[in-house]
Amino acid sequence: MSPVLAGVLQMLALIAALALAYRPLGDFMAGVYSSDKHLRVEKWIYKAIGANPSTEMRWPAYLRGVLAFSAAGVLFLYVMQRIQGSLPGSLGFSAIDPDQAFNTAASFVSNTNWQSYYGEQAMGHVVQTGGLAVQNFVSAAVGLAVAVALVRGFARSRTGELGNFWADLVRGTVRILLPIAVIGAIVLVACGAIQNFSGIHGVGQFTGGSQQWNGGAVASQEAIKELGTNGGGYFNANSSHPFENPNGISNLFEIFLILVIPFALTRTFGKMVGSVKQGYAILATMVTIWIGFTALMMWTEFHHGGPAFNIAGGAMEGKETRFGVGGSSIFAVATTLTSTGAVNSFHSSFTGFGGGITMLGMQLGEIAPGGVGSGLYGMLIMAIIAVFIAGLMVGRTPEYLGKKIGTREIKFAACYILITPALALCFTAAAMALPTPMTSMTNSGAHGFSEILYAYTSGANNNGSAFAGLNADTQWFNTTIGLAMLLGRFLPMVFVLALAGSLAEQKPIPATAGTLGTHKPLFTGLLVGTIIIVTGLTYFPALALGPLAEGLGS
Repeated sequence: MSPVLAGVLQMLALIAALALAYRPLGDFMAGVYSSDKHLRVEKWIYKAIGANPSTEMRWPAYLRGVLAFSAAGVLFLYVMQRIQGSLPGSLGFSAIDPDQAFNTAASFVSNTNWQSYYGEQAMGHVVQTGGLAVQNFVSAAVGLAVAVALVRGFARSRTGELGNFWADLVRGTVRILLPIAVIGAIVLVACGAIQNFSGIHGVGQFTGGSQQWNGGAVASQEAIKELGTNGGGYFNANSSHPFENPNGISNLFEIFLILVIPFALTRTFGKMVGSVKQGYAILATMVTIWIGFTALMMWTEFHHGGPAFNIAGGAMEGKETRFGVGGSSIFAVATTLTSTGAVNSFHSSFTGFGGGITMLGMQLGEIAPGGVGSGLYGMLIMAIIAVFIAGLMVGRTPEYLGKKIGTREIKFAACYILITPALALCFTAAAMALPTPMTSMTNSGAHGFSEILYAYTSGANNNGSAFAGLNADTQWFNTTIGLAMLLGRFLPMVFVLALAGSLAEQKPIPATAGTLGTHKPLFTGLLVGTIIIVTGLTYFPALALGPLAEGLGS
């Protein structure tokens, strides 16, 4: 079988699996967040944290819950790393340095999972399972909660109440993420991923000598890392490591875990607003961009001249032979069009255009389908921008789902889409202008610039993948990327929740003959164009200096 055909068949199998899971999972999640009943274990959790799950919150109270919970998570994870040497199961590893501990705490709490350390050489079992893995669950649940709050803003009227953050957080963790992650871990163990708490031991090499390896609860962390669009790997090699991702079947299953909740959330959105057609329109937009990016990536990585490329069947540098060009390309697009950041290949070793595709996927806002929760609310923000543009074109007050998009709403949406580009580009400019950060670059020219741009794009958009070739374990990068991750995660949430509160206070506007049909293919096309033009072109000058210059010069 040719490598190209193998890649196409993997893509078709993935689409079929996602299609089968779309409706039942989407309906289930809609039921979870619409139910007024609480499970017994949930009641225990509410009692332990002193929360009343039946109390409705307006957007300022909902936001305070998000920020307070996340701040506590940063502090807890920071302290846990700083005292690692005194914890049981530390495997002899010492405490993490302050700047790296801050960076890692900010990374996992913000659902970014950027790692400037070697996982198997720095973190013991307690920090991995009791710290990092826990944040994999709850940071994803926070994203789900904020997305559901925005959906309620569209669904409700004449009230500013958006639900209860603590109830949404607990339900997302207990009813959605935990059960699926358990099943996912079992599947990964069956595929060959390891799951143990063994210590460090020597492993013989074919060429002589030995190498030190430690075990860990890898399969369970791998499952939630992909399902929650987190991305932090147990090992430095991440999902290219055979302990985390043993073969082609596990690779395809991990891609499925990355995509299944973000895609299914469009069904949840449609059910909660009372029109599944609206969910299908958002889904069609996500799928169009995802398939388009995957096709472009496969083309750039398969389409090469020269004897070496022809013999290998494509650009195999930096890719695992057990996955091939097809499996690596599908994974790279999935992980950068979502906020996952897991990698099964070195993105730095992709072709110039291939590396540019991974960057552009993040720069679009990671909305196709995006992260767990963050992809949906990011896409809904872009839908508001699209109907606003359509309203300007025909001279009509824009409306979306029966809500008027006025000055206040468009200001919130504009602030949302400006935050991450400002963070990524300003930090990149500062790093390129100062002498100290430049010493971390192992490459010069366009590729070296791409390393810096990729790092801050990944941090500000809460992706977490790395371009490689950049030594990010310095005080400058640990601090600045840590700030980019926190600001890139929580500042947008401020405007999302403020927008949700503004929409919930409105009374519904009846549809008329002049109302734009936001459930039709015309709107899907408008939305795709808005995403490419409004967000994609923001980064075009920077992309022209990096991956585009490298691709055209190769």
